[in-house]
Amino acid sequence: MESEKVKIIAPSSGWQLVDLKELWRYKDLLYFLTLRGIKARYAQSILGVSWAIIQPLFTTIVFTVVFGNLAKVDSDGIPYLLFSYLALWPWNYFSGTLTESANSLIQNANMITKVYFPRMVLPLSSILSKLLDFIIAFVVVIGLLIYFKVSPGWGLLFLPVLILQLLMSSLGIGMFLSALAVKYRDVKHALTFLVQILLYAAPVVYSTTAVPEKYQLIYVLNPMVGVIEGFRAAFLDRAMPWEWIWPGSIVSVLFFFYGTLYFRRMERIFADVA
Repeated sequence: MESEKVKIIAPSSGWQLVDLKELWRYKDLLYFLTLRGIKARYAQSILGVSWAIIQPLFTTIVFTVVFGNLAKVDSDGIPYLLFSYLALWPWNYFSGTLTESANSLIQNANMITKVYFPRMVLPLSSILSKLLDFIIAFVVVIGLLIYFKVSPGWGLLFLPVLILQLLMSSLGIGMFLSALAVKYRDVKHALTFLVQILLYAAPVVYSTTAVPEKYQLIYVLNPMVGVIEGFRAAFLDRAMPWEWIWPGSIVSVLFFFYGTLYFRRMERIFADVA
């Protein structure tokens, strides 16, 4: 009788990065969790995926009335509706992924305590499922560009770099918050308030040029500053503001690596405290 092979799964120790081979072995689980997240978001919804267009569009209209028409916020000579939507488009993805990824471990506590799989699959599936909303919202961008007769420039070639920065920031901060939320449930309650504050810490309703120059060295460390201004430059045929993009790029890489390391370090206690 042949002896059975037993595989012992030991908790990770110390600070470790992503085990890509292990994630690849569980790619089917990642796929189904991502699909489940998309279906759960629009289940029993009359308008379905149309909410991915309605929500940012109506928010943009409100911002246009309040900040563009009443407060007369400078939009660098761009129609305020287009100016604010090009910022809300990536911002909604960023804020949405923070909320969903931060709660991903708590919402799937039953899975964590019953079966082994790379825990990173949970926040990663939240990040990927929100990409559908991001893609659908692009339809409005096309419509606004046609309506205002604006042609994108060569800056579109750098759009993948900006999206990569957006993904790394979202995933890095999301993994950190998800690991933190397992141990401290206050994170769940504070996150909504935090996201609202962060909205005004990014150039969504105003331009980065409105920030006093003496504060811009600190301000541009926010990764979303470079992403938002980069999106505007790419679609409005303006020079890419690299002086605002590269500082945030460095910070987004740091966020990603630290968030990954912290998540991996805390992974061994998830099943105990979830």
